[in-house]
Amino acid sequence: MAACVSRVELSVSCRSLLDRDLRSRSDPLCVLLQDAGGGRWAELDRTERIKNCQDPEFCKKLVVDYYFEKVQKLKFGVYDIDNKTFDLNDDDYLGGIECTLGQVVSSSVFTRPLELTQGKPAGKGTITISAEEIKDTRVVYLEIEAKNLDKKDFLGKSDPFLEFYKQGDAGMWQLVYRSEVIKNNLNPCWRKFSVPLQTFCGGDFNKPVKVQCSDHDSDGSHDLIGAVQTTLAQLQTAGPGAPVEFECIHPEKKQKKKSYKNSGIIRVKFCKIETEYSFLDFVMGGCQINFTVGVDFTASNGDPKSPDSLHHISPDGINEYLIAIWSVGSVVQDYDTDKLFPAFGFGAQVPPSWQVSHEFALNFNPSNPYCPGIQGVVDAYRHILPQVRLYGPTNFSPIINHVARFAAHSMQQGTAAHYYILLIITDGEITDLDQTRQAIVDASKLPMSIIIVGVGEADFKAMEFLDGDNGVLKSVTGEPAARDIVQFVPFRQFKNAPREALSQAVLAEVPKQLVSYYKWKGWPPLKPLEIKAM
Repeated sequence: MAACVSRVELSVSCRSLLDRDLRSRSDPLCVLLQDAGGGRWAELDRTERIKNCQDPEFCKKLVVDYYFEKVQKLKFGVYDIDNKTFDLNDDDYLGGIECTLGQVVSSSVFTRPLELTQGKPAGKGTITISAEEIKDTRVVYLEIEAKNLDKKDFLGKSDPFLEFYKQGDAGMWQLVYRSEVIKNNLNPCWRKFSVPLQTFCGGDFNKPVKVQCSDHDSDGSHDLIGAVQTTLAQLQTAGPGAPVEFECIHPEKKQKKKSYKNSGIIRVKFCKIETEYSFLDFVMGGCQINFTVGVDFTASNGDPKSPDSLHHISPDGINEYLIAIWSVGSVVQDYDTDKLFPAFGFGAQVPPSWQVSHEFALNFNPSNPYCPGIQGVVDAYRHILPQVRLYGPTNFSPIINHVARFAAHSMQQGTAAHYYILLIITDGEITDLDQTRQAIVDASKLPMSIIIVGVGEADFKAMEFLDGDNGVLKSVTGEPAARDIVQFVPFRQFKNAPREALSQAVLAEVPKQLVSYYKWKGWPPLKPLEIKAM
């Protein structure tokens, strides 16, 4: 395997995209694929989706390893996203291009017309890509509020959001960050956020930075409230009790009205620069990732002997439970040196007493529940399936608390030595929701993440609630989770997707969760690397 020369981040924007929606504009997303040989393409990354926009400037950068000695064929595809599935085959294709990474990195700005198929243009649509090498591991943290912004909406106040731009070498402005929208508020206070220093200003503290404040409109026709031009050097002077204030100026209003003062005040409350350790810094520094599996054996899954059961093993030897174990486990096992994985079942009557158990070892050995490799977990599952009676209720909290005890013990060491991942595979009928909420809130203070894969066609509202993507999860007593540690994915969204798509989706958050935990604790990697790994 050739050594990675460096990593580059790609900024993507499009103009004049095709309009595939009847009553509104398209909702585009850009996906980056790399040639995997044999006519196959493997997804590397994708941008966010932007609603109602034919000229999107994507905020999320696409990151790719760059090898000087390799021809790296890339495909950029733009899709109109109208559903929640990960699979893009059910979304409208707005056009794409094929090129090499060498072409992109050797051009300061790379613009090409989009094509629906080779030689068939996608209307007047174009895509523009610019590349930048990631060299700096420092990160800028900012907290910003505004006062007395102009009112832009006829019936209500403005719905303001911020956009930060850096000035490129050719003088063009490039989007580096877009904030959340704060509804109906002329004195908004946005969430604290961070941007890699390289992305924010190319590491140049005196490079011009533009901050635009706009009023959000759902049809995509956002109105400019005003803008500020500054530098990171100026922003850095902000500190506790000493904010830096800028007048928010609308250029047209300033030109037209002599009496015009400003369209509000942008106040930088906090600006700090820190070195950011990456997931690889921790893993290469010696952090072990400990993987535990929890399998739902409740009666709602159906009798395993029946072909309709979620536990029924098909003639080719698989079911959704086995696919989930293989998909996630085959990735995680590379980060665990002993390759021994504890595996548990819950919700079944277990011999010889036939009492219901909520954390029984799949290998029937409670004092040593470890299975050798992912194959060992699969073998234990197949062996135990005909020996237990599916029952109930569906309690998650015992197995979460079981793994949390190990994570709590590891935390006592005060080092970034062990991180725990619990994979729960379930049909979604949870009974002890309140106890599970408390268990997750308690676990959020520990070095662990929880992945829930929902199998079957059930309503997974409870699982989505535990995921906390729509707000911070709280216990019944109102205690909030210290951080988001749960990732829920319904298996049905991946039925027709490549096998690796499931593992990518469920494990996507883990590196961020691991890094955020050790950052929160202030613990560096066990053995900091002499040279920054690319």
